[in-house]
Amino acid sequence: MKKIEAIIKPFKMDDVREALGEIGITGMTVSEVKGFGRQKGHTELYRGAEYMVDFLPKVKLEIVVDDETAERCIEAIMSTAQTGKIGDGKIFVTNVERVIRIRTGEENADAI
Repeated sequence: MKKIEAIIKPFKMDDVREALGEIGITGMTVSEVKGFGRQKGHTELYRGAEYMVDFLPKVKLEIVVDDETAERCIEAIMSTAQTGKIGDGKIFVTNVERVIRIRTGEENADAI
């Protein structure tokens, strides 16, 4: 099993969710996060004063899938979240040793 964590631009969330639904992804965890990378933030104007916004709003998706589905999931995220501009985000893929559904005690693939 793989855990896929994707950090994307907030306005791309609905497109990504729809693309993942089309390949059979039925569950995910979504968090609103802030951060920066090469994009470094930007300046904004508030009541005539300019100030630096260091941490930009992003959305973090977390999905656990079986090994066979992982590559299709990554491709779906990449194709829908990509704008071609700096700040499109990142995808992190890690191995998952064990998954347990608390309600039923089901494990691994049955628990996803």
